[in-house]
Amino acid sequence: MKKIELSAGTIEYEDTGGDCPTVVLLHGLMMDASLWAGSISDLSADHRCVAPTLPLGAHRHAMRADADLSLPGMARLVAELLDRLDLQDVTLVGNDTGGAIVQLLMCEGAARVGRVVLASCDAFDNFPPGLTGKTLMLTGKLPPRLFGLFMQQMRLRVIRRLPIAFGWLTLRGDAATARWMLPVMKRPEIRHDAVRTLRAAGADTGLLVAAAERLPSFERPALVVWASRDRVMPPEHGRRLAELLPHGRLVEMGDSYTLIPLDQPAGLAQVIREFTPGRL
Repeated sequence: MKKIELSAGTIEYEDTGGDCPTVVLLHGLMMDASLWAGSISDLSADHRCVAPTLPLGAHRHAMRADADLSLPGMARLVAELLDRLDLQDVTLVGNDTGGAIVQLLMCEGAARVGRVVLASCDAFDNFPPGLTGKTLMLTGKLPPRLFGLFMQQMRLRVIRRLPIAFGWLTLRGDAATARWMLPVMKRPEIRHDAVRTLRAAGADTGLLVAAAERLPSFERPALVVWASRDRVMPPEHGRRLAELLPHGRLVEMGDSYTLIPLDQPAGLAQVIREFTPGRL
């Protein structure tokens, strides 16, 4: 993993390099860039893949005390990363809360973005999303120390597989979810960041309803990829997003829950490849 110093703090990111078309991949809350490992393994044959680990609870470098850890702040951080890496005509991909961040960027113009992929993500009034998201937002109201004690339960697979945890988010990705929990279980400064992020998100639950009103102004290509078995992100939201976007198109992905990059990494890589420009 590479590192870059941004206004909020040190961000780690994977960058496969090269002069191929660039795909930037964003993860959700309590996850890191490894969400995309399987898809990157496939896509990197003919694309430059950039996957940052955003400060959303599974990061390994604490953010500055004055960093804006709200979701709009995360969107600005991604825009800063694109500027600092001088990335142009990017295909910006977001899954879970990463898709919410993509929508916020779309509303702000996203000059360096050529096209977007929204993969089973928070949208409209589904924020926090489902039982999983609502439980996480409630835990964010705890003091950081108690939040850490609550998260210690995630050591147990039987707890991770509950609907209030990752059970309705992924069919096959338990090993990844176990890794994602380690920073908040082991490091108080990461717990502090996670609580700040969750409280900021919980204080502005209408931000995606407001964003949806501005999405029709996004005149660039948009692909909506939705898990047909999704139990957290309603499938009708995928259809609504595709219809709302002037150049939107919907692809349904079978045999997957919300975290399509874990459940169907090759299938997702293929639809992204078909959507993006060919090798330069």
